[in-house]
Amino acid sequence: MAPVKGKLYQRLLWCVVFLPISGVLCFSELFFIKEPHDVTVMRRDAVILDCQAHGESPIDVRWLKNGVNVLENERVYRLSNGSLFISEVESRRGDKSDEGLYQCLAQNKYGAILSQRARLTIASIFAFAIQPTSIVVTQGSVARLSCKISAHPPPIITWEFNRVTLPLATERITVLPNGVLQIHAVQRADAGNYRCIATNIASRRRSTEATLTVTPAPSPQLPQRPHIIVGPQNISVSLHQNAILECMATGNPRPIISWSRADSKSIDVYSTKVLGNGNLIITDIKPQHGGVYMCRATTPGTRNYTVASANVTVLAPPSLVEWPESLTRPRAGTARFVCHAEGVPTPRITWLKNGEKVHSNGRIKMYNSKLVINQIIPEDDAIYQCQAENEQGSVLSMARLIVVMSEDRPSAPRNLRADTVSSSAILLAWDRPLYNSDKVIAYSVHYMKAEGLNNEEYQVVIGNDTTRYIIDDLEPARNYTFYVVAYMPMGASRMSDHVFQHTLEDVPLRAPELSLTSNSPMDIQVSWQPLPDKLSRGRVTAYRLSYRTTAENAVSQLELPGEKTQHLLQNLQPDTIYLLRIVAATGIGWGEQSAWTSHRTPKASSARVPLAPELRLEPLNCTTILVRWQLAPRNSAIVQGYRLFYHEESQPESAPVQLRALDNTHTIGGLDPRKKYHVKLLAYNIVGDGYQADQTISTPGCVSVRDRLVPPPPPPHNVYTKTNSSSAIFLHWGRPAFTSSHSVNYTVRCNPVGLQNASLVLYLQTSEQNLLVRDLEPNTKYEFAIRLHIDQLSSPWSPVVYQSTLPDAPTLPPSNVKVTLIEEDTALVSWKPPDEPNIAVMHYTILYASRHAWIAGEWKVLQREGSITMALLENLKPGQVYLVKVSASNNMGDGPFSHTVELTVRADLSSGHDPWHSRGSTHSTDFSDGFYHLDQKSMTGITVGVCIALICIIICAFIIVCRGKNRKFSVVKTYREGVSTSASTAGHLVSEGQAESADVTVPMISQNHFLDAKGGTNLIINSLGPVQPGTEKKEKWFSFSNNVRKDSKAVQNMTHGTSSYQHGTTVLTFEEELSISPDQPATMQALLWRPSDTEGSSTSEGSHATGDSGRYSHDETEMTNLSSGPSSRPPSLTAENSGGSDCSLPAEEPGGQLEESQTGLKSTESAENGCCLHDTQSGSQSALSL
Repeated sequence: MAPVKGKLYQRLLWCVVFLPISGVLCFSELFFIKEPHDVTVMRRDAVILDCQAHGESPIDVRWLKNGVNVLENERVYRLSNGSLFISEVESRRGDKSDEGLYQCLAQNKYGAILSQRARLTIASIFAFAIQPTSIVVTQGSVARLSCKISAHPPPIITWEFNRVTLPLATERITVLPNGVLQIHAVQRADAGNYRCIATNIASRRRSTEATLTVTPAPSPQLPQRPHIIVGPQNISVSLHQNAILECMATGNPRPIISWSRADSKSIDVYSTKVLGNGNLIITDIKPQHGGVYMCRATTPGTRNYTVASANVTVLAPPSLVEWPESLTRPRAGTARFVCHAEGVPTPRITWLKNGEKVHSNGRIKMYNSKLVINQIIPEDDAIYQCQAENEQGSVLSMARLIVVMSEDRPSAPRNLRADTVSSSAILLAWDRPLYNSDKVIAYSVHYMKAEGLNNEEYQVVIGNDTTRYIIDDLEPARNYTFYVVAYMPMGASRMSDHVFQHTLEDVPLRAPELSLTSNSPMDIQVSWQPLPDKLSRGRVTAYRLSYRTTAENAVSQLELPGEKTQHLLQNLQPDTIYLLRIVAATGIGWGEQSAWTSHRTPKASSARVPLAPELRLEPLNCTTILVRWQLAPRNSAIVQGYRLFYHEESQPESAPVQLRALDNTHTIGGLDPRKKYHVKLLAYNIVGDGYQADQTISTPGCVSVRDRLVPPPPPPHNVYTKTNSSSAIFLHWGRPAFTSSHSVNYTVRCNPVGLQNASLVLYLQTSEQNLLVRDLEPNTKYEFAIRLHIDQLSSPWSPVVYQSTLPDAPTLPPSNVKVTLIEEDTALVSWKPPDEPNIAVMHYTILYASRHAWIAGEWKVLQREGSITMALLENLKPGQVYLVKVSASNNMGDGPFSHTVELTVRADLSSGHDPWHSRGSTHSTDFSDGFYHLDQKSMTGITVGVCIALICIIICAFIIVCRGKNRKFSVVKTYREGVSTSASTAGHLVSEGQAESADVTVPMISQNHFLDAKGGTNLIINSLGPVQPGTEKKEKWFSFSNNVRKDSKAVQNMTHGTSSYQHGTTVLTFEEELSISPDQPATMQALLWRPSDTEGSSTSEGSHATGDSGRYSHDETEMTNLSSGPSSRPPSLTAENSGGSDCSLPAEEPGGQLEESQTGLKSTESAENGCCLHDTQSGSQSALSL
């Protein structure tokens, strides 16, 4: 007992000590379990936008639409789990429409996070943007018609020829998914009217008709080189979509079309196929499919060919390569978050703080993909999100910043003041903190420019012995902001109040750099760039331009306003070298003058020499300049080449560089940093040198490189991944080649590509060079990186490798299967992908059949690619009830079929025949909107049927009482004498236990006959086809036959193949020799034997086509659930469908022999066997139900 108490105390102590520590180290993060996704819905349909957040309660969830809070009402409101429910989607104009971008914002005590954006689109189809146009083609050539339409979701496009639907692909005709119709080897029969049909779940539109005219081909036909009449076009395709590259060519003989890549890579044969006579289709496009594709049309047996090419750009949504990690920092510290994303086009990075966009200021900076927070304050404690977005989508990743506070901090410095000392210096002064000023060990002064964004903040640390400081490295004529922070050993104080101060102007630090050209022998065009603010040191008010010839000392000067950047010097001497310089001035005074720049005016001759080229200089780095130029637009002279001169300021000019006439760029290298260089360029020809262009440029300073520390160990190399299953990936890597004998450990980082929550990254430790990562999600792409640890040093992460787990076969059927009759003989079936994550669907299988074909097990099969969620059912027969079901499949297997959906194709009312009116029946049943409605005649028939059934029960009871000693024989006799007594009467007798071994007669089925195993009909089928029921009709209703003795003798010692048939079940046949006499009836067990109710029995041998074979088999639930939702047919459907049978005894077999069998069949079978009333089938049905 004592050891038990000791262990209990140890556990309690562990809980008391560990739990508080765990509460500090492991805060409850806030993240999304479900986020909204893009959805397309019909107008007035209901929709749910998912949003479920997990974290420490309470969690408040609110929704944003286009960045504005969603106002809840009776139609739009938030569910208990945080999802947004819209009962009826509206498509009004303006803000009243429900279309837009939706995001949910979840918040708890740690902060707030914003979900990814989801676009809600209302299904629509617009007018045709491109209508097919009439064309005239020669017999034997090719014809092409096209149409284009915008719709959401993308429509299915088909074509009609003279109002008859064309097949999607034949030997000569090809219909591309983008709306192009191609006809090869045109024949005279192809002439006619064509139009395209666009269909989606919203509607169907027809284009205008275009006429194809076929003219006779010339005879004889001359050889013709191949010519591509329609080549591939540059396209941008979203990831996992299909790309269509069209290529049509003509020639005689007919050219052969082939495809290749410009980069000589092989074309992916698994995802690429050729449609028609040369069109290339890339399915499920991936980044590696991007590139230039070339279509080549070649004349057979020759080298005559022509080529057309197009570039395929694969657009990809953003995926995070590096994401921010949560940080814990003290007050006045610095936090850095890093976020890097990839995608096409390049994603834009936005930082969010508690769901709101972060703006740069003095403390918070955003550099490319980094977020840096300086001088952390308590208000910075929040959840930060990195949002990467482009036109293809967005992705977010989150991290939390925890600010650690310390007690006994000093209060903020007081009364901060600033005074301007000069154009570059400002004096700051402040008072000591009011509290704990004796504990201050230092002050930090912070300052930055007040104007502009992303300005750098500077910091200066001074001792605690002064409260004054002069900042003397400021720019002239600038506004600055300042604040001061006091430091003590335990932390920093709050920031002081901010003050603003402006520095004075100064003279310009440097003169502008000149660019000189001549448009004629007597002028010089002088231009310059405005000085940057750092060099102007104030507003430039004037420029002074000085010039002279080299032979004269007299200098001419011009003063120009500060807004000008060019001036034309005229009336100069031809073929003379001029020296020019410029100086800029501010309100304080003139700055430093530039050095003299030389320029020679052209010669005054009538010879045509090239004009001065337009020259541009650009520093590439501190030692290299890039020179670019182009000929002047007015130049008409021939150019044979260029001469390039350059030299450092105050240095002699070097020899020219000879350049070709086709050149337009040149790189000058080997220069000195922070030096000014003069560059001169001119063009020449046979006549002589052309006009020259002069320009001056300064090289920038080189950035010094700090000495690096001891480098870390190299990362593991040769990382190899292999998929083991849908939940495991095997990794193997190599150890770097270094001689250290210390033990090495490895950390493996694993996460799905595009992970949004950094806390879900998986880190695994191992000392081996391989690892099997388990418990992964199926059909998910993961990225792996490995680093090693040795001697307390860690290597960088290895290059990221990617591997995807295998997908699982679908376990759920497609959802929301709908079938809509859009024309008299055409229906549109649409569905949604299976509602299960990480399941890839490669294709869908659609099975449909009329009720009669379904009974025979004959299903029609359609298949569509996994990206398509609709299909057209064409050539439907009027007056038929069609059953439709859909399944999803991938490379791992086939998923289950959806519930069977029922579609009724109305009969042509003009023919005078209503398929819902049963022949031989005086009542009618109206069918509307999936429900049956009973009229007055039907109700009268039901009432009469109930009365007749009660009369039958009374008669049977009277007979049983009168013949109590021989009840079994009496039952047989009663059944035979009462021809039209319903089968439910016999069932009632059996259920009451009144006839334990009753002998009854049913129509005999010979050995070469069999019943359909699918149920739903009363047909008897032999090897030659269906056997029609007898046409004889007996007008007697309740007459009792007197031939019982004769019938009982006829069936003695007879052997026949017997079959018990029940609607909806599999029929089993057996042979049994009956030796029954009137005095010795058969046992109840033999008479009442019935087959199993499972449709998928191994004895079902009557299936045809795809019925009951493999994945197209249907289970027993399809027999009772033929329609989904409220449109399910009532139980009386079976009886009503059999209303066409005659209410008489079945025709006897040759020889008049009958075989006795069971009477306890189901009521529906009795109705189908014809043992009903002559007038009203509904009356007999009511009797059977009783």
